[in-house]
Amino acid sequence: MASLLNSFRHSYLRIYAITAKEIKQLSRDRITFAMVIMIPLIQLLLFGYAINTDVRAIPVAIVDQSDSAAGRWIVEAVKVTQVVEVKQFLTTAEQAQAAIRRGDIKAALILPPTLTEKLAHNEPIGQWIVDGSDTMIAGAIKQLKNLSLNDIVPEQTSSSSRFEVSLFYNPEQRSAVNIVPGLIAVILTMTMVLFTSSAIVRERERGNLELLITTPIKPLELMIGKILPYIVIGLVQMTIILGLGNLIFAVPINGAISHLLLGTLLFITASLTLGLIISTIAHTQLQAMQMTIFILLPTILLSGFITPLEAMPTTAQWIAEALPGTHFMRVIRAIVLKGATIGELIKDILWLVGFTLIGLWVAAKRFNKRLD
Repeated sequence: MASLLNSFRHSYLRIYAITAKEIKQLSRDRITFAMVIMIPLIQLLLFGYAINTDVRAIPVAIVDQSDSAAGRWIVEAVKVTQVVEVKQFLTTAEQAQAAIRRGDIKAALILPPTLTEKLAHNEPIGQWIVDGSDTMIAGAIKQLKNLSLNDIVPEQTSSSSRFEVSLFYNPEQRSAVNIVPGLIAVILTMTMVLFTSSAIVRERERGNLELLITTPIKPLELMIGKILPYIVIGLVQMTIILGLGNLIFAVPINGAISHLLLGTLLFITASLTLGLIISTIAHTQLQAMQMTIFILLPTILLSGFITPLEAMPTTAQWIAEALPGTHFMRVIRAIVLKGATIGELIKDILWLVGFTLIGLWVAAKRFNKRLD
């Protein structure tokens, strides 16, 4: 019995020593320790605070061709609902359609010149034209189809007035049409950032960094050389997703292939650059993977892939605008579903270019050809 107790005692001491060693090692690994705390915290805040299916403040335009008091009353009635936020006043329906294609607005209310007569005869008083590629946005606008105007428009005699609703780009309201292009942004973020976030770390862990030390290669040249092979991989992934999406789910490809390739190429380079920055911070491949997850979660939840940006609090929208995935989500959906051109998406395109250039400079500055 004594020998058995002595064996248990020694086993306990060995387990205790290993446990204490792991705890001490974890406490010294600041990046891993931070991820242990930050990943669940970020998930809690994102799901509890930023993810909201109750869409409000949808950016819209007003095309009031009636130029009447009734038209101004109707606009005020629409504003009171807080479902939409009037961003522009345009003069023609064509201007409104162009603004929707560019992504400046999500919908437009067209009030005809015969508005007063339509009110008097209880006819549909106007038309909503909506970016139907986002089913949540379209559903929120549909709530305004029958809007009570009793207390606002004196000419109104019935309990409600109807608006016609025209859904552009996805009139059948199929969720796959919206999801498949957005999935490209999510998958490319995950794979491109993960590939390059381990690039420098892998060289260090395999002992290949000595070779880089003895070569005359410059840090910027190393960064560019690390990302070039993965650009082709990213373009292949985009082709597979869109091709199968079109074949299996009948997702249309309305934009020019050249614009699609250029937009995707810019996002791939931006994502690879982000991975390189992570690679210069992380000390192990595990840390690189943890930091990649830290980037991937906000990209999935805040980029507009799941819920529209308009449904998020202002702070969450600011964070979303700092992510390359948010800008590419707008670009890929606009080109694929709306047939938009690169020129119409110039703000997001320039942001991706700027992010790539600044990111390469930061990664090159952070890289030191040393073993420590």
